[in-house]
Amino acid sequence: MALARMAGLMAGSPIAAAVAQIDPKPLSEHRRVLSLAEMQTAFDFEPVFFGNVLLPVYDYTAHGDGSEFTLRRNRQAFDWVDIVPVRAAIPPSQVDLSSELLGVKMKFPIIVAPTAAMVPLHPEGETGMFKASAAASNTLMMLSVNTSTPHAQVIAGAPGGTLWAQFYPLENLTNTQRSMDTFQNAGCNGIIVTIDQQSSFYERTQQDRNFGGRVAPGRATGTTAAALTGAARYRINGGRVWYTWQYIDAVRKMVKGPLVLKGILDPEDARLAIEHGADAIIVSNHGGRSMDYGPSSLEVLPEIAAAVNGRIPILFDSGIRRGTDIFKALALGANGVCLGRTTRWGLGAFGIAGAQRLIEMLQQELVQVAAACGCAKLPDINKTTVKTNLV
Repeated sequence: MALARMAGLMAGSPIAAAVAQIDPKPLSEHRRVLSLAEMQTAFDFEPVFFGNVLLPVYDYTAHGDGSEFTLRRNRQAFDWVDIVPVRAAIPPSQVDLSSELLGVKMKFPIIVAPTAAMVPLHPEGETGMFKASAAASNTLMMLSVNTSTPHAQVIAGAPGGTLWAQFYPLENLTNTQRSMDTFQNAGCNGIIVTIDQQSSFYERTQQDRNFGGRVAPGRATGTTAAALTGAARYRINGGRVWYTWQYIDAVRKMVKGPLVLKGILDPEDARLAIEHGADAIIVSNHGGRSMDYGPSSLEVLPEIAAAVNGRIPILFDSGIRRGTDIFKALALGANGVCLGRTTRWGLGAFGIAGAQRLIEMLQQELVQVAAACGCAKLPDINKTTVKTNLV
């Protein structure tokens, strides 16, 4: 009890208050697991998620590249944007944040981001997440190429929902075409090509990648350094450093519906994405998993929005935990946001009901802050509603 009280004292200290709100895993004062009905914020789901899954599964979800500077910076950046107070607040009932994204009607500008392997989080896996997103005002979901459930099976789980497919480039164009056919034949008419994740390394994840402390045979992550050759001995993955715009040109011809490029962090790349046929981009550093000591996604969003100048939609991810975070991203130029870790917390903590509640919680938090700022429609959330202090 003394340690618990000390933890509570430290949490309330001015020193702790000056630090950005990093994901608080332990609920030190609690002696029981909270129920779904008691969840008040997205942060409440994480300790339940932590208690439900194996440590390697939690670590894969929680951690980022290298020293995790960028992972932390993604959260800190939201502290550097102030919401401008207004005198003319409106009732939440007057807020309508509906929009249309590349033919998809959305009640809220919120999307479930592609994240890998959901069955280890909950037996319902990706199918459960898709059911939850469909139940939460038919929220668009992007399915990871590293799904633990086939695309067609996921789509069958919620026939009324909208599912797009994420994809990592493959140098072999025949294999690329095969993947595009699989996704589109299953019913995923939107394709998200991820172009970040060039040379990332999850240090903490690698430490417990081998379950139970045993070396996993036949995997590069479980192989001793002596068995590796070339750049692989120094943690460099050559499978992703070859990406070219010519490859995107080839993929554009294979995709019948919307083509979205995920991982844009530079205004010039945003311009090039438009030139090479992208229908939308996602400003993202992969949740701090693509390159350590890079900028936070929020820091580069305004200049990318200026470069795009409304020609194509801009989506945003990395670090979102609250409705206020979503509001800030929208104000700085995003047309919509993608939720990654938080939705995994919801599914792993309470299954389909947990994922749905978490999405709906963030939807309603966004409505509340929009109402407080007098924003009745999505276009009302713009750069005049925030003040940036980005460092």
